[in-house]
Amino acid sequence: MRSYYPCEQVRAAEAPLLAALPEGTLMRRASYGLARVVADELHTRTGSVAGRKVSLLVGSGDNGGDALWAGAFLRRRGVAVTALLLDAERAHPAGLAALRAAGGRTAPATPEHLGDPDLVLDGIVGISGRGPLRPAAAALVDVITAPIVAVDTPSGVDPDTGEVEGPAVNAVLTVTFGARKPVHVLAPARCGRVELIDIGLDLPPADLVSAEPAELGAIWPVPGADDDKYSQGVVGIVAGSGHYPGAGVLCTGAAVAATSGMVRYVGSAAAEVLARYPEVVAAPTFDAAGRAQAWVVGPGGGTDEQAEDTLRDVLATDLPVLVDADGLTLLARNPSLVRGRSAPTLLTPHAGEFARLTGSGDPQSDRVAAARTLAADWQVHVLLKGHATLIARPDGHTFVNDAGGSWASTAGAGDLLSGLVGALMSSGMPVDLAAAAGARAHALAANLAARGEDGEGAGTAPVSASAIAEQLRPAVRILRAHASES
Repeated sequence: MRSYYPCEQVRAAEAPLLAALPEGTLMRRASYGLARVVADELHTRTGSVAGRKVSLLVGSGDNGGDALWAGAFLRRRGVAVTALLLDAERAHPAGLAALRAAGGRTAPATPEHLGDPDLVLDGIVGISGRGPLRPAAAALVDVITAPIVAVDTPSGVDPDTGEVEGPAVNAVLTVTFGARKPVHVLAPARCGRVELIDIGLDLPPADLVSAEPAELGAIWPVPGADDDKYSQGVVGIVAGSGHYPGAGVLCTGAAVAATSGMVRYVGSAAAEVLARYPEVVAAPTFDAAGRAQAWVVGPGGGTDEQAEDTLRDVLATDLPVLVDADGLTLLARNPSLVRGRSAPTLLTPHAGEFARLTGSGDPQSDRVAAARTLAADWQVHVLLKGHATLIARPDGHTFVNDAGGSWASTAGAGDLLSGLVGALMSSGMPVDLAAAAGARAHALAANLAARGEDGEGAGTAPVSASAIAEQLRPAVRILRAHASES
């Protein structure tokens, strides 16, 4: 697992080291690692280190000190370093002295002093900084055309939430110290590639984590020698309607692609579902469906009285249940349907559905806190969809999955995710792991679909839910391959 720690927790872990080590040791340790990564980046981009030019954007705090010390180390490798001081009177004294002693230059932080650097280091503000860049810094950042390396976190981006309220740095690379922070996974487009420098922090297990592909591939259910269709997991799908039969087809098809057990379908789109997936066992009503190990309810199912009665019946079981789409609209009107339920429940809202469930508006300002609050208040698991999908348990532990793109932001893609995760839940996998594994496979399938028929490139082709569905099995194979190689 890859762990992410809030800034307050990182600062608390730094405190005993700062007290025990000689003054400045921790900063020099971090800055030496920063300089090494920057030198590697210079070599990768230009083929050399000596003779290259680096500009430092230096704020008044320790983050500026990190940049200044790194500049001193880079000077020793023959790099021409210029520190642009946003507040010369408050620049870190030891870092400034070290840079000058190594032959580095200083200048006012104005566009005319920027020059033509090969790389720029963003040392404007660190993990204590909040809010957008101030006007002088914003004006300077706005004219930079060279790649920017962020020191610890990109300035102007909230390090705990990833929120951007105004001018902020876009980095191609972020070098962080001691631990990854939430911003590194919540705002990946702002951070670029993230490199972690170990400075000796002693941290407990994290409450915000992401699973590696090999870890998820290793837990993906595979039939054993003694398995049958029932022991592998039977998932029931209550989805689709006369108005939205496609939701039933997509949700059921994703469940079929996820595992090799059995899929039961309940709803009025049975003809359309069976025409595409004849292996599915269909029933007209929930009462006639037969046994299952988990249920998915809501996609395209409508919000009328009959749909609410079916949702009530599904939630009255003692089985794991995933509620999505129209089912979430029904829960927003009547939360008592799910509150107090003892069996595992997973709600899978996008931002608009989340706002209806909570009545608290858009969760974007702090998505992690918002998902955790809903999970704790309702005692359910919450999968909050987005570029970084969050899966919060009632106890606050949260998985995050960076989709690596927005290719899954298309009509019907959520129906696929529900069927995929529901099938994994029916196999007996814990709800949060099922959601994390399903989200990763779903995002991977979308990225594969975006590459087009030739499978090349970073993703340029228009993507539909049907195209994503065709890539679900290849995505699962890739995850399993990661597991076998690890």
